[in-house]
Amino acid sequence: MHHLDLTTLTLTKGGHRGSDDGMCVMEAVSYFAGEPWSGRPSCASPILTDFGISLNDRLPDNLRQHLVPLIPRIVGTFGDGLDEQRGYLALDWLIRTYTPAWLDLAGLKAEATALRDLRRIVDLAAAQSAGPVVRTAQTKAAAVWDAAGAAARDAAGAAVWAAARDAAGAAARAAARAAARDAAGAAARDAAGAAVWAAAGAAAGAALAPTVEILQLSAIDLFTSMIKPGGES
Repeated sequence: MHHLDLTTLTLTKGGHRGSDDGMCVMEAVSYFAGEPWSGRPSCASPILTDFGISLNDRLPDNLRQHLVPLIPRIVGTFGDGLDEQRGYLALDWLIRTYTPAWLDLAGLKAEATALRDLRRIVDLAAAQSAGPVVRTAQTKAAAVWDAAGAAARDAAGAAVWAAARDAAGAAARAAARAAARDAAGAAARDAAGAAVWAAAGAAAGAALAPTVEILQLSAIDLFTSMIKPGGES
């Protein structure tokens, strides 16, 4: 292993040519493990790698540093047999945390509550049972967005959409591909997108910022729990 002082490390966005040029979280994992320089270390779960790359690049500078303490724990996760659990954790977060947050902001409180009240998505049966509830939320969110119209979409701004959907959700959606065979997965991703657009129409601009930050912090917590599902966070 290379020496890496985690107390002074500052993670930065994007890929880097080497340690002197800076590090993203997954480059730091490869360096810490003594591997050849790479953003895709062979010692790490590919689901965690995809998630880590997306989070690193989408989080603001201050929140990105929350990933530093996780670096040693990611080493050795490749081939540990936990990737299916990681996928279901991500799917559960997308259905019961990410999407309801935007439904709340869009004024669809009952639909948000229905998703939060679902039992945890830990297996195929739970994912299938969630499907009808997720699809109902998708339909309602899409209707709200259609009513808001193009002017509201323009007011929300492309950058707000990128921050909301990518920073809080893109990594989890990627990880959820491990559970993509379930009936709820695609509908959940569609519902999340419609809910964000509906919220953008109803609360454009700065009003989205608190929800974005809450979901960014929640995504960090999700990433932490995915390192060792069922173990200590």
